[in-house]
Amino acid sequence: MEARPTGAETVHWNLSDLYTDFYELEADLGRGAEEARTFEETYRGRLADLNAGELAEAMRLLEAFQDRMGKAFTFAYLRWVTATEDAERGALLQKVREAYTEAGKKIIFFELEWAALEDKQAEALLADVTLAPFRHYLEVQRLHKKHLLTEPEEKILADKSITGAVAWSRFFDETIASARFELDGKWVTEQEVLAQLYVPDRTTRRRAALSLTEGLDKRKRELTYIFNTLLADKSTDDRLRGFETWLSSRNLSNEISDEVVQALIDSVTGRYDLAERFYRLKKRLLGLEEMMDYDRYAPILEVDSSYTWDAARSMVLEAYHTFHPTIGGVAQRFFDENWIDAPVVAGKRGGAFSHGAVPSAHPYILMNYTGRIRDVQTLAHELGHGVHQYLARRQGVFHADTPLTTAETASVFGEMLVFNRLMDAEKNPSNRLAMLIGKIDDTMATVFRQVAMNRFEDRIHTARREEGELSTERFSDMWMETQRRMFRGSVMLGEHYRLWWSYIPHFLHTPGYVYAYAFGELLVLALYEKYRREGASFTEAYIGLLEAGGSDWPHTLVGRLGIDLTDLSFWNQGLKTIGELIGQAENLANSLGYTE
Repeated sequence: MEARPTGAETVHWNLSDLYTDFYELEADLGRGAEEARTFEETYRGRLADLNAGELAEAMRLLEAFQDRMGKAFTFAYLRWVTATEDAERGALLQKVREAYTEAGKKIIFFELEWAALEDKQAEALLADVTLAPFRHYLEVQRLHKKHLLTEPEEKILADKSITGAVAWSRFFDETIASARFELDGKWVTEQEVLAQLYVPDRTTRRRAALSLTEGLDKRKRELTYIFNTLLADKSTDDRLRGFETWLSSRNLSNEISDEVVQALIDSVTGRYDLAERFYRLKKRLLGLEEMMDYDRYAPILEVDSSYTWDAARSMVLEAYHTFHPTIGGVAQRFFDENWIDAPVVAGKRGGAFSHGAVPSAHPYILMNYTGRIRDVQTLAHELGHGVHQYLARRQGVFHADTPLTTAETASVFGEMLVFNRLMDAEKNPSNRLAMLIGKIDDTMATVFRQVAMNRFEDRIHTARREEGELSTERFSDMWMETQRRMFRGSVMLGEHYRLWWSYIPHFLHTPGYVYAYAFGELLVLALYEKYRREGASFTEAYIGLLEAGGSDWPHTLVGRLGIDLTDLSFWNQGLKTIGELIGQAENLANSLGYTE
């Protein structure tokens, strides 16, 4: 198995935009510590006596502190994720985390004093125009009031997180990044073996699946223990803070109600028939008697298409520029100014992400680019995040970030732009069918698989709290049960598939995250339909949504584009569109002679 050169091998990000040497970083850590001490001396015990102008000034000081320390963390983290086996880089990351936590403990009092204000006083302050740049952040902080502990307790939790959840998450990343998988006589990384699940040759896909399982099996003891530890850690935090369910804290941080999230989950699980229908169609297109788990992402054409980095860049930028020059211009900067790290490298963290950094800097994108069409879509996805993060910088530290639910909007929308541009340009019916199947593949993974993984999360968090430490077999049983429900017999899950829960980082880094992907996909299906109908007027409103960042409630921001997230039946609109996409694929397949 020889990896084809793509041109991405030399595409590395330039972190000198953050720091040109370690002395600058050390200086920022020192200044941040001093800023925290001064802030504490100035404001401790005084918040209840501040007027709106004085509170705004305090917020500006906090903003400067968070930007400075966040910049240091961004540098250390991005430097580490491309070489997680480098002990020196790991040590620097740990040093910055500890310094950030130590300084941050000195300002914990401010959040507690703000939460302790009487509602009438807080509402009067928030009504003052002086606090407009910080209003929504302060509103959200009030929602956490009943889940906050005393200041000494909060400081203890902050200290312990460094050697608790944060440390175990890092250990997971380093364990997966250092794992090697034997495939065709070579030892390869996780990303390299996963890439082979997308090739046309079924024998290669099967060998890759077995190789992945064999490698995970060697690490199952550590991975199972990491999962158990982090599940228990979250259970403790939820109990101490008084959250009703394992998902309540995630929904609160996402600024979305439990009812809306449950409506999303119920809607998607209630339409698992769409997943069954699609995979039965794909089995027919592949000419298989039985669809196995390693066949899910197989291309339906025999040609093993590969895309160079330059080709991917051109496709994505053309789609972004055509949509709006502002969007295209920002996306262009990621390539021109080296804000992307693209090659597959031993020790590098797997997957892809866009790190928003801090408003005084700019976002950075991590890829593991192998030249597949799915990598092109991933590039479009992460650039959507990056453009969103870049445009929202104007909102400042407290409003630049969005809740996870709306954070996926721009990324999924970017994928849609690229996909539809490719479809419009393609006239060959066979190629159109292949592209359509590829898009539905991604939709299945984004909507149905992510909700099935949410169901797995629900099972393991509940079981860990009720049963105690869980065995590898117990995790695997719950994984297989929740996955099988989605496929409804359309895909056979082999015994090797039982361990595939153990390499998914979202379960550990951000518990409860995965439903946000389904949220974003179904939301974008509605937004994209509006774009088709409204054209230019929509694009301007869309840019306004991105620039707004997290400066208001998600339902308010999206509501400006005519979408009602509080309508519990909203999700059915997107699911109907998915059904229509499957119908298009079925009709195209029939016209090309693919019969039952």
